Amino acid sequence: MSTSTSTSTSTSTTASVSTHILDTSVGRPAVGVAVQLAARSGRDAHWQALGGSATDADGRCRDLPALPEGTTHVRLDFAVEPYFEKKQADAQQDAPANRDSGAVFFPEVAITFAVRPGEHYHVPLLLNPFGYSVYRGS
Repeated sequence: MSTSTSTSTSTSTTASVSTHILDTSVGRPAVGVAVQLAARSGRDAHWQALGGSATDADGRCRDLPALPEGTTHVRLDFAVEPYFEKKQADAQQDAPANRDSGAVFFPEVAITFAVRPGEHYHVPLLLNPFGYSVYRGS
């Protein structure tokens, strides 16, 4: 996973993106989830990987790379399988009798959305072991 230290801020010619993850099964932020950011400059253009980050103690990625000028579509790829595997392993240590099959239903979540220059897009992911929801936040 590559990380970037640039902060996502929009200008009149670019958009910016931020995200956070809430694990709704426990009502807490999802910590340590790897997030990759990609962009393209048109519906038929190829995706350009821009880098990534991981969620912090508040479930936020505070250092996603800036979007290049001309970006029209963005994709956020959330690697949730390692998060749920670690969560399950921690739970098994505390309560070995509650072991599950170990299967993760959604190993990753990929969200694609359109952007316009000059706007900021905050995309929260509400996550649980068997479903997820996203929306454009503020």
